[in-house]
Amino acid sequence: MSDTRTVVLVEGVSDKSAIEALAERRGRDLAAEDVSVVAMGGATNIGTYVTRYGPLGRDLRLAGLCDAGEEADFRRALERAGLGSGLEALGFFVCVADLEDELIRALGTDAVERVVDAEGELRSFRTLQRQPAWRAGSTHDQLRRFMGSGGGRKIRYSALLVAALDLDRVPRPLDLLLAHLSGSRSR
Repeated sequence: MSDTRTVVLVEGVSDKSAIEALAERRGRDLAAEDVSVVAMGGATNIGTYVTRYGPLGRDLRLAGLCDAGEEADFRRALERAGLGSGLEALGFFVCVADLEDELIRALGTDAVERVVDAEGELRSFRTLQRQPAWRAGSTHDQLRRFMGSGGGRKIRYSALLVAALDLDRVPRPLDLLLAHLSGSRSR
């Protein structure tokens, strides 16, 4: 990370995986652009990471991605560091619910089920759909739950869903984040 000029702060490894997969699909080498994507191990760690990498620490350019439920935590941490509160102006973009929600909406449930099937897990997904707690839920919500269950599933599927995306249907937060990072090339 010694050559890093921009740090992208994300909640977890699945977010990191999705950003890196999308950058690769777009022919971008984030490391060559001096960009590091850092999974913080949860949104509650944002203050620590802003202090470490922001103006009070290494004074690197910051960007990030968060879920709507964690937007206030991100805003407070950036304000405490003296950066302001306009998240998008600062390079921080918010997913409506979470990144999986964004990817499922962008792809559509049929396409996501095809990805699950290609991974040999359609039978497991159908089992979840039959469970009483999920039976009445929408396929979209069932898929989100499925992605969040099972060891490493969320991480694995984030890159797979990005790989299945039509590049002109990239979810807004991911698209804006990568566009923002393009600006770091000239700095």
